[in-house]
Parts: sequence; C-alpha cells; structure tokens
Amino acid sequence: MKALGLLLAPGAGADRDQATLVAMDRAATAAGLAVERMDFPYRKRGRRAPDRPPVLVQAVRDEAAALARRCAEMVLGGRSMGGRMCSVAVAEGLPAAGLLLISYPLHAPGKPAGASQRSEHFPRLDLPCLFISGTRDAFATPAELEEATALIPGPVTHRWIEGKDHALRGVDEVIVKEALGWLGSL
Repeated sequence: MKALGLLLAPGAGADRDQATLVAMDRAATAAGLAVERMDFPYRKRGRRAPDRPPVLVQAVRDEAAALARRCAEMVLGGRSMGGRMCSVAVAEGLPAAGLLLISYPLHAPGKPAGASQRSEHFPRLDLPCLFISGTRDAFATPAELEEATALIPGPVTHRWIEGKDHALRGVDEVIVKEALGWLGSL
C-alpha cells in the first residue's frame, strides 16, 4: 500500500485524459504516489453537459473510496470544476490530506456575483490547500481568489502563473513542479 494517493478530476469540458492531469499522473506516479484520474458520470455516458453537483460530488466520493484501498491517505483535486467538486466533497466530510486546485472556478466569467456560491463551503476546509491559477483567469482574479480563500481555516498556498488564463496552456511542467513540491511538504 502506498503512503499517499492522488485523485485527479477534470474540468467540465475535459475528461480524465486532459493533458495537465496526464502530466501530473506521470510525475506523481514516478514519485511513488498512487494516482487515479477520474471521469464524471456524464462523460462516461458520452454527454457534454455536466451532471448536477450532488451527482458530481458522489462520483468524487466513489472514486476516492476506490483509491483509498491503495493508499494510507490521499490528496484530492484537479482542474476547474473537478477541483471544485473535490473541495465540496471534502467540506462535506470526505477525508483528505490536502486539496490540489488548478484553475479554481470561483465564478462564471464576467459574473463575480456568483463567487459566494462557489466558496460558501470554504470555511469547512480545515486542511492544506494549493491553488494554482493564471493571473489572467476570467473565472477568478488573483484578488478575488485570495479574498475568498481567506475563509479557509487550513493552510492555503497560492501559485500564480503570470499572464496565463483559465486554460493554463503550455505550462504543465510548471504546474507539475509546483504541485509535486507542495505534495512533498505534506
């Protein structure tokens, strides 16, 4: 049994083979972690529109239960919606050693009023959290994300990738390096 596991969930428009998740899987596996990349039920059914949040959170719980048989403790996370659903599952009681949240979608682009709905669970996240985001992310500016994450009682680390938007294209190596460094500190 591995000491630490890593569950990675994709964003709404991607699947488990999203490039950043694959790069993270390869690097974390090489570092000795048990890694699982998941797909949400709507993707497994060949649909493009995400399921409702309760279905997505239950999928995270199910995948985490399967991974828990291979490791002593785990970190949950992923890109955008996938990371968000992992954070909700943890806030609702799913045990985790940390949250790895890449391009956290605090609100829909141009609609910062929705931020409170996507961060209302933050006060229940009493565990280490790493947020990796671009400084030009339309889903959360650095100031918006820092203000929202101030509600998290656990230790929060922000890593900003200068000039990058929500997609974080072309910086998988940077993301992996930041994530592995943080995972090594847990």
